Amino acid sequence: MKRLLSIALYVAVSVCPVFAQQSLWGGPNVVSPQINGDNTVTFRLFAPEAGSVQVTGDCIAERPVSMPDGSTVNVRTADMARNADGVWEYTVPEPLASELYSYNLIVDGVKVTDPSNVYMIRDVSSVFSVFIVGGGQGELYKVNDVPHGTVSRMWYHSDVLDMDRRLTVYTPAGYEDSGRKYPVLYLLHGMGGDEEAWISLGRTAQIFDNLIAQRKAGPMIVVMPNGNAWQDAAPGESPVGMVPPMMDRPRSMEGSYETSFPEIVSFIDSHFRTVAKKSGRAVAGLSMGGFHSLHLSCYYPDMFDYVGLFSAAIWPREGLDTPVYRDVDRQIAVQFSKGVALYYIAIGDRDFLYEDNCRYREFLDRNGYPYEYVETGEGHIWKNWRIYLSDFAPRLFR
Repeated sequence: MKRLLSIALYVAVSVCPVFAQQSLWGGPNVVSPQINGDNTVTFRLFAPEAGSVQVTGDCIAERPVSMPDGSTVNVRTADMARNADGVWEYTVPEPLASELYSYNLIVDGVKVTDPSNVYMIRDVSSVFSVFIVGGGQGELYKVNDVPHGTVSRMWYHSDVLDMDRRLTVYTPAGYEDSGRKYPVLYLLHGMGGDEEAWISLGRTAQIFDNLIAQRKAGPMIVVMPNGNAWQDAAPGESPVGMVPPMMDRPRSMEGSYETSFPEIVSFIDSHFRTVAKKSGRAVAGLSMGGFHSLHLSCYYPDMFDYVGLFSAAIWPREGLDTPVYRDVDRQIAVQFSKGVALYYIAIGDRDFLYEDNCRYREFLDRNGYPYEYVETGEGHIWKNWRIYLSDFAPRLFR
């Protein structure tokens, strides 16, 4: 018996050295990223055979680069330097503001995640390493020592779309035992995203745990559906298997999602203790999700009392002839005549949708429709959308 055990151990160690031994003893003990006391950050990579290594991400300051055609583009890359031990290193020169940051390493022209950092997030078809600098806004994105809500992945059936579909639901701390009813925020992702986007990239559970614990926001349920009417669930989470994530597909922004949305509301109202009326519902979203939020809220003027448009796409595509987008001006007039507790618009001043949002605000101004407006720097990025959610949530259901 002892001999058989010895043979089994020998085979396990000999046949699987890459999977077993390397994880424990492979290479030097490299710390990366290292958040320093002054909030600068140091990146490291053990790659003695590499010819060049760079770090790229929103933690790296922009710099201009000349292109072969004579034009100039701004990039966020920095060269790392190799020491005598084969470890490449780079420290950002200025302290970083409190935030969640994403980055990659570029090794001999190939973009990779940081092998010393196990914390990663997928955004559409890209995977990034991430870290948080605390002390400010980033504290909202941490798992702090506060009561925690519950995150559930659930399936519902859509008769309109003829498929089972998945959504993500956050219930606040104490929901299971309280017996009370809760208002609901429907939080919608952008193009290329899915029901995982807000919970991972948006740090929704952490934001609400922390805001509720600080009594800056009231307890609420947050529903994060899959907004792609052609898709049943996030890549790898449905019977179609581990397919590559995709961006624009048929049935993305042509009315099918809005037409099917009451099924989501009915499912949530029937499976959770909700305040099942207009005053107990909010809808908000980023980019494509902002588009859906705008058109859902005016197409169903008795469904939502709170509306949030984060870097929203505004105008339907030309040539669409569907009741959802037909005569939108009249729909919005009806919506505001029935009353809206909060109509919130937020966008960065470098967002590619900035001018469309300016035109939409001019339309609202001409007609005397009230709204709250928040403008930040930068563009179409998750940093802004987390900030908008952190600002929008405390305004709800007051």
